[in-house]
Amino acid sequence: MKEGFCYMCPVCNGKACGNTIPGPGAKGVGDVAIRNYEKWKEVRVNMNVIGDVGEPSTETDLFGYRLALPLLAGPVGAVKMHYGDRYTDEEYNKRLIRGCIDSKIVALTGDGTDPLVMESACRVIKEVNGHGIPTVKPWDINTLEDKIKLVKCSEAKAFAMDIDAAGLPFLKGRIPPAGRKTVEQLREIVDMAGLPFIVKGIMTPDSALQAVAAGASAIVVSNHGGRVLDQCPSTCEVLEEIVRTVNGKCKILVDGGLRDGLDIFKAIAMGADAVLMARPFVNAIYRNEDEGVLNLVEKLKGELKDAMTMCGATDISGIKRSMIRV
Repeated sequence: MKEGFCYMCPVCNGKACGNTIPGPGAKGVGDVAIRNYEKWKEVRVNMNVIGDVGEPSTETDLFGYRLALPLLAGPVGAVKMHYGDRYTDEEYNKRLIRGCIDSKIVALTGDGTDPLVMESACRVIKEVNGHGIPTVKPWDINTLEDKIKLVKCSEAKAFAMDIDAAGLPFLKGRIPPAGRKTVEQLREIVDMAGLPFIVKGIMTPDSALQAVAAGASAIVVSNHGGRVLDQCPSTCEVLEEIVRTVNGKCKILVDGGLRDGLDIFKAIAMGADAVLMARPFVNAIYRNEDEGVLNLVEKLKGELKDAMTMCGATDISGIKRSMIRV
């Protein structure tokens, strides 16, 4: 099955799309998306079935939301450009957000070079009483002022910036400009919004500490699916070092190649508070529309609960580092 540039593979492991951009491919030789996926599979779980854990609870709290499991749908913008003509961004976001509400998780929405991407995302979030997290690109401050007005109008409880989008090929040389941000510029954005701020695109301990210094409430360990820098490590490889460095100063989320409930279990055991998945939700919606989100979340929840049962965790806080082998 092929939709635009995306092959809608049964398992999204980065191999079919390679370095196809536009599309969901990775930059350069295209191996970072593949590495993201494969490194999670190299982490093993330690089975321990002695003792009674009862019926494990997968619920957790994040940004004022009670989540059915430590999972958020990741931001996707310009779906027509990257995934096919079936949906506009507004149609995609409506299905995603509605499905996430029904599944008792939260969706991050995307941004793009077309202002309508962000406008429609914030409009949909407002329609559901702020149950969603808008994500902005690292635009210049004048453009961000307009974007943050949209965020505030959406009544969202938090907002995010995928700061790593500064490396996207199709943002190079665009008007308005997008690019790197200083700690001072990030702090100005935090003050301007007055909302919990999530910085997505952190791949080193130093970057994590800079985000904390800027006032970020959370970071997302992310290499933008391999789409912004060739030959960088997977998110799985850097997560634990970043967790140790941050040492509880903010929430830590992670994305990049996570595809099943076991991957969620591994990420939590390595110190993440929650995970983001983006491409699995795109595939779910393009295949099965609204019902696709419900089916995906139910599958992930079942896999996570099974891992908890077999490894001895009664709730999310009970998932320990000793339950995995890296």
